[in-house]
Amino acid sequence: MNRLTDIPPDQLTAEQKTVFDNLTAGRGRILGPYKVWIHSPTVAAGMEHIGTYLNKRGALSTREVEIGILVIAQHWDANYVRQAHIRAGKAAGLADAIIEAVLGGRDPQLTDPHERAVHRFAAALVAGAKLSDAEFAEIEKALGRDGIAEVLVLLGYYTSVALAMKVHEVPVPAQTQYAIKS
Repeated sequence: MNRLTDIPPDQLTAEQKTVFDNLTAGRGRILGPYKVWIHSPTVAAGMEHIGTYLNKRGALSTREVEIGILVIAQHWDANYVRQAHIRAGKAAGLADAIIEAVLGGRDPQLTDPHERAVHRFAAALVAGAKLSDAEFAEIEKALGRDGIAEVLVLLGYYTSVALAMKVHEVPVPAQTQYAIKS
C-alpha cells in the first residue's frame, strides 16, 4: 500500500503553496519524498535546497553522488531509491559490475581516487566503523574537507529520502525493476 498523502493544491497552506510552486517550477512535479516533506513546508524547502545543491552544484561528481546514494539505498534496503539510482548510476557511466559490487557490499575496485574515497567513506559509515586517523587522512587527501562535508550531507539527505520512500511503501514502477546479482 502506498502511504503517501497528496494534498490537493486548493488545500495547501500559504507556506505549503509557496514550496509547492517552487518545486513544480524547478522540477515540473512533486517527487515522492517531497510529498512526505511538504507536510512540514520548512523541511521541504530546506531539503529542496540541499538536494539541488548536492545534485547540481556540489563538489562531488555525478558518479560519486550515485555511488554514495547506492550505498545508502542498500544499507536501508530501500528498493525505490535503489532502483531509481541503479538507473541514474548507469546513466552516469557506472558499469554494472560497479553497481552490483556496491549493492552487494563488496569493494567495487574503483580506480578513480575520488570515487574510491567516497565509497570507502560511505561504506565505513553505514557499517558503523570508526575510521583510523590514517584512513581519515587518506579520505581527506582525496576529497578535501569540502568533499567530506558533502559526503556526510549526501548520506544524511538520502537516508531521509530512503526512509521516506520505504516507510510510505512507495511502489517501484514495474518497468524500472532491475535484477541485481549479489
